[in-house]
Amino acid sequence: MAEAAAPDDERLPNRLAWIIGLRLAFLGVLLTATSFFYLRGALGQYEESRAIVFVTIGAGFGLAAVYATVLRTGRRLRRLSEAQIVLDQLTWTAVVYVSGGATSGATSFYGLTCLVGATLVGLRGAMLAAVSGIAAFALLCSGFAFGWIRPPTDQTHAAYAVTWPDMVYPLALNSLGITVVALLSGYLAERLRATGGQLVAANERALVAERFAILGRIATGLAHEIRNPLGSISGSVEMLREAPGLSAEDKQLCDIIQREAARLNHLVSDMMDLAKPRVPAPEAVDLASLARDVVALANRSERSGAGDVTVRYVGPEGKVYALCDPAQMRQVVWNLVRNAVQASGAGTTVTVSVDTAEKRALLAVADEGPGIPSEVLARLFDAFFTTRSHGAGIGLAVVRRIIDDHAPYGATIDVSSASSSSGGASGAVFEVGLARTEAPAREGSERAPP
Repeated sequence: MAEAAAPDDERLPNRLAWIIGLRLAFLGVLLTATSFFYLRGALGQYEESRAIVFVTIGAGFGLAAVYATVLRTGRRLRRLSEAQIVLDQLTWTAVVYVSGGATSGATSFYGLTCLVGATLVGLRGAMLAAVSGIAAFALLCSGFAFGWIRPPTDQTHAAYAVTWPDMVYPLALNSLGITVVALLSGYLAERLRATGGQLVAANERALVAERFAILGRIATGLAHEIRNPLGSISGSVEMLREAPGLSAEDKQLCDIIQREAARLNHLVSDMMDLAKPRVPAPEAVDLASLARDVVALANRSERSGAGDVTVRYVGPEGKVYALCDPAQMRQVVWNLVRNAVQASGAGTTVTVSVDTAEKRALLAVADEGPGIPSEVLARLFDAFFTTRSHGAGIGLAVVRRIIDDHAPYGATIDVSSASSSSGGASGAVFEVGLARTEAPAREGSERAPP
């Protein structure tokens, strides 16, 4: 089964392709130079060393072909990156072997693989390169010390350190250098990745802010021009509906005009609220009374007023005080109820409930609609995102903006949904949490002492 790619690995195939190409070029140039310049390329000399170099070059090209084949499949790319890192360190070990052993200057290439690992996988890749590089170099030194391997027969053995006293210092120094390079490169790679993510998020916020600015200019210019005709249309239709002699079909058409005019008025209001946010002025608000008022208003408007959907209140008849801006929180509850009514089918019920839990006041709006698919939940509060053909995707964005503005005062919002296809209960529940507070001073003074 294909390995799941992490969100930050979306560009891994592109990075792998570049690394494979650079590896081929670098490996060919470096090992060819090692063969013909460091070993002086003299005929009849360094035959064994040159053979090792050419075998290493051939193995490098063969592995690159394997890498490219696996890359084309698009599967297990993380494992491919890790395999390249380890095999690169083994390649450099072969170069170190023919170029002086423990005292070879080619040990610096272990650090180069740490940079490659950091580029591909981040800190994990850099540390994998460090561990595999140090292990390969230590194994090479151990082979010389214990006599498992000997210097190439065509080179001067005096140039090689083959005892532990001679190899301890190069081994310790190179291990320290490789570790430092791995830590620095891994840290910088992670910082760069985080900064890149923040830059993308900042660009997205800038685009959203630009869209809101455009929306604000449009909403400001059109609000007056739209609302005046809407008021005239609604008033005229109301008078026409009460006129004698209208048939049932005529009255139904009048109802349709009124509903559509109200929907257009709500859309203009939502655009204004979203485009020109107001700083909340929190105070002690009776959340239960606010919810009852919104329920009463909803039962006289739109579909619920026509009897299609019933909106009911469930909760205490007394007072439940919460810290919020009363006008903005009324807008939140109204938008949630309106969204629930629009999502519900005929003959269903929308329930607005108020409850308390420790120091929290909870207001929930539940519908009996089809529920919210999991892929939609992540974008539910995005501006202009909607799954309805007649929606503009603004109402819930206003809710999110108001709740975010109230976040310093303890406001939260959670969404849960049960799909009707599961065979159980269906619908969605929006729950707003607010910080409970004491009654206002004037109301508190009117209370009877406990």
